[in-house]
Amino acid sequence: MFIQTEQTPNPATLKFIPGKQVMEEGTLDYATAEAADGESPLAERLFQVDGVRAVFFGNDFITITKADTVEWYELKPAVLGTIMEHFTAGRPVLYETAAAPEPVFDQEDNEIVRQIKELLDTRVRPAVAQDGGDIVFHGFEQGVVYLTMRGACAGCPSSTATLKMGIENMLRHYIPEVSEVRAAV
Repeated sequence: MFIQTEQTPNPATLKFIPGKQVMEEGTLDYATAEAADGESPLAERLFQVDGVRAVFFGNDFITITKADTVEWYELKPAVLGTIMEHFTAGRPVLYETAAAPEPVFDQEDNEIVRQIKELLDTRVRPAVAQDGGDIVFHGFEQGVVYLTMRGACAGCPSSTATLKMGIENMLRHYIPEVSEVRAAV
């Protein structure tokens, strides 16, 4: 098994591409080892590697965010070994699929929300996936779109600029009802 790695715009995060499907659909983001407990045997094992701070699963990649106290040259071999051993042993990535929270929006905004989601899926999600991340729609209220950046994009120095200048400008251009994009809390 050959696992490729790619740099991301976030220097604390590295993208690992195992050459196998990681998630059938959607993405999962584990910010702590406790969040992975009972959900993902792979994330549980990755958090056992000293220096792993966060784990994110995309369709065909895994992004790992490291602690500030460790360097990639120290951490990368252990992460590669853990991923390789997990996949070659044929273990599942997930014990069971976690249910995602439903987005919040008014029923009369249904068509606007559909347009927002379509633009996010077709124009934004592929770009952020290339960088080892994802974007999650949380809601649309009074002209404001609430989004969260995940994976390599969470905590990336350029994530605020991506939300405000990139995504907000695009959504405002195509959907006049959108006045602002904010990070969901």
